Amino acid sequence: MESEPLPETGQPVGPKVDPTPAARPGAVTLEGRFGRVERLEAERHGAALWEALQGRPDLWTYSSNGPFAAEEPFREWVTQREALADPCYYAIVDPAGRALGVATLMEIRPAARVVEVGHIVYGPALQQTPLATEAQYLLARYVFEEFGYRRYEWKCHALNAASRRAALRLGFTFEGIFRQHMIVKGRTRDTAWFSMLDREWPRTRAAFEAWLAPENFDAEGRQKRRLEEIRNSIS
Repeated sequence: MESEPLPETGQPVGPKVDPTPAARPGAVTLEGRFGRVERLEAERHGAALWEALQGRPDLWTYSSNGPFAAEEPFREWVTQREALADPCYYAIVDPAGRALGVATLMEIRPAARVVEVGHIVYGPALQQTPLATEAQYLLARYVFEEFGYRRYEWKCHALNAASRRAALRLGFTFEGIFRQHMIVKGRTRDTAWFSMLDREWPRTRAAFEAWLAPENFDAEGRQKRRLEEIRNSIS
């Protein structure tokens, strides 16, 4: 960690920063090339999300929510999520207007300019698609560039190998394991912590944009270069 001496005592302390609080994320539509991210609305997104997520209890294994056996309790859950400010829920929508998954901005701490992306649930039609990556790019750009957040967090169950791989692929840095951090669905959970900092964002953004560019995909829509490969090539 960078440090400088405290004038009064000579002890090392962190550098000074602008203490102005960030604004809170809210209702917004973030347009991309492969789709968009927009504030969750039960009336607009509930039916499509049920269609995208139903019958897949494995999508909810590491979540504090779900799974849902029927559409009615799921739609009630979506209605409840819509009303929340923290976590602030967003639908991930394809060009045809179908909501295929959700993500949130949560644990919002404007005074410290820290926010987390979490409660991510991607339906099968969204998983491993360009839109899945683009949605994360759009949310990161939103918090860093619109509001000036300094730290962007990703946390997941330590046993959720897919989420841990995704965090590293997207450019987050692994920070460690919080042991016995939570009790979820009656089971203990160790939590893996990852972060992305504002000073890292320019390089991470450049990698996202190079990966998402049309020339990085062949005629069948397959990537030519992996996101990690592109990021590692940027100094």
